[in-house]
Amino acid sequence: MKAVVITRLGGPEVLEVRAVPDPVPNAGEELVRVEAAGVNFADILAASGGYPGTPKPPLVAGREFCGTRLSSGERVMGYAQWGAFADLIAARSALLWPVPQGWSAEEGAAFPVNFFTAYLAYWKSGLVNQSRLPPDPGSTGSGSARVLIHAVAGGVGTAAVQIGKLLGAEMYGTSSSDEKLERVKQLGLQHSINYKQHDYVDTIKDLTHGEGIDVVFEMLGGEHTAKSIRCLRDFGRVVCYGSATGQRGQIDPASLYSKGASVHGLWLTYLSAKPDLMQQAWEWLSSQAAAGYLRPAIGDVFPMTKAGDAYRLLLERKNFGKVVLTQK
Repeated sequence: MKAVVITRLGGPEVLEVRAVPDPVPNAGEELVRVEAAGVNFADILAASGGYPGTPKPPLVAGREFCGTRLSSGERVMGYAQWGAFADLIAARSALLWPVPQGWSAEEGAAFPVNFFTAYLAYWKSGLVNQSRLPPDPGSTGSGSARVLIHAVAGGVGTAAVQIGKLLGAEMYGTSSSDEKLERVKQLGLQHSINYKQHDYVDTIKDLTHGEGIDVVFEMLGGEHTAKSIRCLRDFGRVVCYGSATGQRGQIDPASLYSKGASVHGLWLTYLSAKPDLMQQAWEWLSSQAAAGYLRPAIGDVFPMTKAGDAYRLLLERKNFGKVVLTQK
């Protein structure tokens, strides 16, 4: 079969399309014929050697996909650690989910990483009430939790806005582009911040009349972890799920004391091995997707042979929503 292979550690230039042996499923796995695959910043880190647990190259890249089960022909979307940028993948059966009715292969491939991560960020923040359905999707979020979403125009960001709208959150989002921020507003974002034009700490202070934010979804790392803490109100939380700057998050514990604030970690690789938690997340996400309230925001679509170009788009911060690779 053909696959996008990480040939050595490095940037987009290390990706090559090669002929490789078909995968052989292990216990608990099954073969899926891949139609489309989602591109994540974690894929870039895996190629550069910065993603924990990734085997040494050569290695087939990619961690989420949409395709058909070879055993039944059912359309499924799935999550893996590698192997998705290929004609076939041997995927864990427990991490395969049916594609919602009417969705394209590109939309299916854009769902698992972004929506599970966003949902689990709200869960980690204590904002998901499993005992009842969320408020009316038309809710304005008045009087509800304030959530700051960094990189709000990206894959996880656009998913977090859709989920936050359902949960009635008052959402603030940062991005480098007014155009992208306007597009996210159409998904439900109430307050947009162009971080190239305004310091988001000062802007949050002004917008909240000095009170601050309840929760920050932080995936930038470096100085932004410390800055996110400064955005919090009393007892607020920062949920860290990445380091797109390539730098370790800066945290001074003393900055947490005066607010009773806290910093939490979220790693989908780890949480995906918790079947009860993943099932809880899927039940909520699938019900909202079936009702038409959740749908991936697709940005650019590349053929699998242009995976390097897709990586470059993410590195240049030029993407909106999800970047997807297809077999076409």
